[in-house]
Amino acid sequence: MSDLRDRLRIDEKQLRAINDFLLDPRNEVVSRFLEVVERYGTPEEINAKARTARDLNSLLDRLRESGSSYLSDVEWLTEQRDKGAFTSIDAFREKVLGDRAATTSFDEKDAVTLEISALQFFPWLIAEAKQAIKNGELMPGRYIRVRNMKEQVADNGDILAVAAAMQIIGASYVETLDTKGTDGSNIHLGGPETITGYFGGVGQPNDHAVQWLDEYLHYYTTYGIKQVLNINPGTVLLGYFLHKLGVDIEFKISVYMGNDNPYAALWTLIGAKLFARPDGTTSLIGFNWSNSVNNETIEATAPMRQALGFEDVVRFEHHITETYKSIVIQPYDRTDELVQLAGHVANISAKHEGAGPKVDEKREHPSDILEYFLPKEEIEKRGLMPYLERNYLDKHDALNRTATALTKAGLSFVAARNLHRAS
Repeated sequence: MSDLRDRLRIDEKQLRAINDFLLDPRNEVVSRFLEVVERYGTPEEINAKARTARDLNSLLDRLRESGSSYLSDVEWLTEQRDKGAFTSIDAFREKVLGDRAATTSFDEKDAVTLEISALQFFPWLIAEAKQAIKNGELMPGRYIRVRNMKEQVADNGDILAVAAAMQIIGASYVETLDTKGTDGSNIHLGGPETITGYFGGVGQPNDHAVQWLDEYLHYYTTYGIKQVLNINPGTVLLGYFLHKLGVDIEFKISVYMGNDNPYAALWTLIGAKLFARPDGTTSLIGFNWSNSVNNETIEATAPMRQALGFEDVVRFEHHITETYKSIVIQPYDRTDELVQLAGHVANISAKHEGAGPKVDEKREHPSDILEYFLPKEEIEKRGLMPYLERNYLDKHDALNRTATALTKAGLSFVAARNLHRAS
């Protein structure tokens, strides 16, 4: 066995060949990548633009200058945070455990990040906050957005309001760029009648990988958007390249990438290691597993992540609930499995994409992932907005059920850091 294992050693000659290819000025694909980056400036200039765009006061000024009605909601959220209107961690634990909370020792080392998807519209965040205050509930520590970027920009400052709110509440968030498989980039794919075509790859064919790069740099420098979703091996590589240059991009790999076994995970992590910075950091900060993975796969991959120095860098993002329609066979609920994992696998987030199936199945309008891609105009025309907001709040409820299950097991969680104090 040891002789066979030694044959897997990567020869330094092969690494030199890769470096020679990447650094060759005749390498057209790398040159095209660099040409896009240079249009925005040096990495240092790009990061400086992003920091300015992300500055909270700057975001608030832009909301004010645009006359956005969302500004008052952002200010309300700040007021509620400052006066301590949201439940504390201790109060939440006491609500779950009663008197036992005071004598229970919680495992803070491997706290699970509470994650929700998808926050499509800023008003939903305010509705969620009002419910959390009223009921003593937790706000997520991480948000995923899948709304069309250009629509966000044009909609009353939605993109600015969310960016400001995330800083106010102390949560991380991810945007989904418009250059993706559902944008018509693959001219041969349509609706269900071409569904088998998607099996060959829906992502960013031909020039779309470079367009994705250009789009990222635009939103990074204009709005300070740092974390984005990544669905294609080519754009994953470009994300590694960009970070290696010095641009502070961060991305999470989508469930649509289909990482469903330890070897797929190892290949992704090897790429991150090859292009890591000298300090060991990588642009890969979120690794969303396929819905089909079991606990054994995640447990087998955790030592790989640790061995490559990424345990604190790369979060394993695991779907605990899914939309009721259009993505998985129901019922789908991984809460019990998460509780089994959370005590010994570090840096996990529990992603809530749907209500618990017993809730969703009784809704007049169950959650449906295909509705993520509907324009706001069509949603309002069809009278769907109240239903979609209800679906979102159901996900919030599912997230709090997960926090309750973790608490009962003596495990900890990461909620919105600025809202939920330790005591």
